[in-house]
Formats: sequence, structure tokens, C-alpha cells
Amino acid sequence: VSDLRPSALPGSLDVSRSMFDLRSPPHRFMKRYDSVSSVPSSTSSRKDSQGSNRSLDTITLSGDERDFGRLNVKLCYISSVEQIWITVLHCKDLSWPSSCGENPRICVKGILTLPKPVHFKSSAKEGCNDIEFMETFVFAIKLQSLQAVRLVFKIQTQTPRKKTIGECSLALRELSSQESSHWLDISPPSK
Repeated sequence: VSDLRPSALPGSLDVSRSMFDLRSPPHRFMKRYDSVSSVPSSTSSRKDSQGSNRSLDTITLSGDERDFGRLNVKLCYISSVEQIWITVLHCKDLSWPSSCGENPRICVKGILTLPKPVHFKSSAKEGCNDIEFMETFVFAIKLQSLQAVRLVFKIQTQTPRKKTIGECSLALRELSSQESSHWLDISPPSK
């Protein structure tokens, strides 16, 4: 990555090039990785062996790689009464298949993956860029039981027909009485 050879012109101030050379644009040395596959998703340009710039094609995200949106939730565990409080706040930048129509009714279904799963569901809202739910669900469950399970969220359309369009999950290992906020990346539903 670094060219440590002396400059071609004697007496030149540019003695070596390194990643700490502040005159070089920082993006030359950075790679962006796709969070799912850990494969470089784009790189701007590199110098070939002759020193000329050649542009590298940027991979276009499509199908399963595209952004499905994010879900914001808050969690709190009140140990004195052994209750978990789950607040579904909102969904941002949600995308859905065109087969669901222009503005389908969307809800969030939650599942606590205990041996006997606990299910809950938000009310259905009209699909848009930023859907506010602001709904809290409270369950009386022992903390030891919760620390080994996941909280799974399924984003579902209610109209024209019921369909899961995305999902995300969160481990409950670190629940506390201090309310914690989480932004979860929504991914395509598992088959």
C-alpha cells in the first residue's frame, strides 16, 4: 500500500509516501466492508504498477444486499417485580416488495424465544419512510430465563395480505433497570 522509495527528483520534499501523508486523500487507504459478508463492497481507485489511476467498479447492491431499514426499540428489566418492558419506537427507511402496494398497513410482531415462546404485536400503521409505533409491552419473566434467549422482531404487512417483509433480533444477555435504546438493522425474512 505504501511506496517507500525515494522520490525521482533529487532534493524533492516528497521523500516517501505513507498512509500518514496528510496530502493524500484518506479514502485511498480505506476499504468499506459489507456487514453481512465481510467482502469489500466498494473501493474508489488504486494506482497500478505504472502509477496511473484506474477506476474500480463499485458493486451495486441489489436483491438481498439492499438496505431494508432499521427498527428502534427500548428495553428495560425491573428486577423488583421481575418484568421486562419492551418499547417498539419506530421503523426508519423501511422498504417492502412492490407486490404489497404503495402504502401497506405494517405492524411489528415480537417473539421472546423462550421454551414456550411469548408473542406480541404492535398495531398496524400505514407504511411510510418513518413509521412511529410508540407501544410498550410488559411481561413478567424471571431474569435468568431471559438472559439465554433472543428477542426477535418480524416486520409484517397486514394489507393486502399478511406477509413478513423483514426481521431483526437482539440477544437479552445484558438487561438492566437502566432503559437501553437499540437500532436494529432489518434483514430479509429467513426462509
